[in-house]
Amino acid sequence: MAGWDVILGIDAGTSVIKAVAFDLAGAQLAISAVPNRYTTRDDGGVTQPLAQTWDDCVAAIRGLHDRLPDLASRTAALSVTAQGDGTWLVGAGNEPVGDAWLWLDARAAPTVRDLAASPQNRARFEATGTGLNTCQQGSQMAHMDRHHPELLDRAEVALHCKDWLYLKLTGIRATDPSEASFTFGNFRNRQYDDAVIAALGLTHRRALLPEIVDGTSVTHPLTPEAAALTGLRAGTPVSLGFVDMVMTALGAGVYGGAGDVACSTVGSTGVHMRAVPWQQVHLNAEGTGYVICLPIPGIVTQVQTNMAATLNLDWVLSLASDVLRDFGQEATTRDLVARIDGWLAAARPGQTGYLPYISEAGERGPFVDADARAGFFGLSMTTRYADLVRAVVEGLGMAMRDCYTAMGPLPAELRLTGGAARSPVLRGILGAAIRAQVRTSARDEAGAAGAAMMAAVAIGAYPDMDACIAQWVTPLLGAAEPRTRNWPRPMTGSFPLFTPPAAPAPLSGRPWPVPARPRQETDDD
Repeated sequence: MAGWDVILGIDAGTSVIKAVAFDLAGAQLAISAVPNRYTTRDDGGVTQPLAQTWDDCVAAIRGLHDRLPDLASRTAALSVTAQGDGTWLVGAGNEPVGDAWLWLDARAAPTVRDLAASPQNRARFEATGTGLNTCQQGSQMAHMDRHHPELLDRAEVALHCKDWLYLKLTGIRATDPSEASFTFGNFRNRQYDDAVIAALGLTHRRALLPEIVDGTSVTHPLTPEAAALTGLRAGTPVSLGFVDMVMTALGAGVYGGAGDVACSTVGSTGVHMRAVPWQQVHLNAEGTGYVICLPIPGIVTQVQTNMAATLNLDWVLSLASDVLRDFGQEATTRDLVARIDGWLAAARPGQTGYLPYISEAGERGPFVDADARAGFFGLSMTTRYADLVRAVVEGLGMAMRDCYTAMGPLPAELRLTGGAARSPVLRGILGAAIRAQVRTSARDEAGAAGAAMMAAVAIGAYPDMDACIAQWVTPLLGAAEPRTRNWPRPMTGSFPLFTPPAAPAPLSGRPWPVPARPRQETDDD
């Protein structure tokens, strides 16, 4: 492997596909990004063409050649991760069966309600550690089987986004232990579970599930066809990464170091995770969240995911943009984001409440309700735009707290990644919400890095993932930031966000599915 000093990590997000080059020590060398488009339908569907996603992946890899000389001859391996959940059906000749149903797709909501009410659902949850929601391939396939069986009839294999790209890179139909076990299997043995498949009503579709491959120990060679398209060397080892949530958390520090640590990715969605031995998993009574394997023997992540995190911020900033546009002024997203810290600092803490359920798909963590909707409460004549911005961020903090509470005790240290983590005021609010010290990873592309780390272990550049973490992750964690007081003592005995005196009903007319959580006051308040 002399002279091969680069590992590529491919991170195919919902709206952007990134190809990132790292050296064997974990330093980021170059990045190429390509927008990846999706379509939102009137019936709640959100779809993406498989061929377009592959073309965009090829374009992202091609873009690296312009940024890094001799890329093909230097690349020791590449790995691919991507947006999780969703259903990417492939038929004869490895051709797509229609467009992919993305994790944002809400069409399976009625099927999810039926399955969740089934007496088999608790046993399914005990095996997978994962609550049912409209995002998941199992739910979507069950809905297809009921309402669009022709799609499954034409399919030969049901893949996820990264699996589709892996197929195009290597010609191998496979999935990884993380998505296989939280959708159709058991997190304890990382294999498919026939009882889980039966609980979803998909026993007769069992043949659509692909082989499970662990990309830390198994690679497949880049095909000549994929090499010609990407400009890389045919035969280059390709590793199938785990789902993007755990790849991002791995690259940002969810595992490694002393103490009770957790890792949150504050991006379009909010992903809140803690790494534990599988024997220590806490399965909540509500049957929500995910248990997702890490590419480390015996270690899994407990996960709760808010359907929308910074999407709530995007929405409140769009209000300012719309008003300015009405007055003939244009403000870019960058202009508005640059003002967030100022607005947060100008508003008094805890004055206005916000329920951060802006996604039209509702909420999936720590409760599941497709009808949950966003709303403010506690508004008065003195409320100003800065107060609304602050309320949105505090809402994200309290939703984060609710997620970690559903996994057990609150963590002592919170490691943050995602674009919103760049804001020091926002970091302080999130840390105050769960009363944890905050550390931020300096890793810009944690998802791609997590995938590349799997390839580094697979080709023997590191003896195991612990050694790779010590080199790639730990040195990039910043020092713990001082805890700050970001809320005054509340007027009642509970967090204002979760105990409004008269919470508004969602558009469906159903009561808000938000549990009241008693506040435990401490001297830190």
